[in-house]
Amino acid sequence: MTTNESGPQVLESPRDRDDLAAGEAPPIVEEPPADEETGRDDDFAQLWAEARVSYFAQDFPKYASPAWKALHPDDPRRLAGALEAAEMWRKYGDEEALLAWFRDATRSRGPIYSTPLLAQRDAAAETKPPHQLQATPGWPPVRIPGKPGRYLTYQHSHQEAA
Repeated sequence: MTTNESGPQVLESPRDRDDLAAGEAPPIVEEPPADEETGRDDDFAQLWAEARVSYFAQDFPKYASPAWKALHPDDPRRLAGALEAAEMWRKYGDEEALLAWFRDATRSRGPIYSTPLLAQRDAAAETKPPHQLQATPGWPPVRIPGKPGRYLTYQHSHQEAA
């Protein structure tokens, strides 16, 4: 910002500063009067205050509904609907995901006899016997567990423990 007799003013662009010869004054553009800027601030403050009143009075259509879309963009009830939707998103997250969770939690389940019985679950959980090791042609000897120094090797016509 530069100052001169008329008050604070703004340079047009940084490029203009580089092209100035010694002693030349930069071209200046006056800042808008303070009344114009505060007038816009007052409009925003009024819109926010009216939207809060509508929000707390629950006097607004649901966000993105046809009634909400029909409202003028400057209508405080439109902002109140958006505020309510944002607050619901903050509290509960995605509405569709929440509804899907409710549908899944409340859906009817199949009869109790369609689930595996406890005996079937116990049978499935039992340990299986260890498998028999077999040597395979082309593979290296296999160490036999629990018998140090013993390997299972493949012999041309049959398998043999060494």
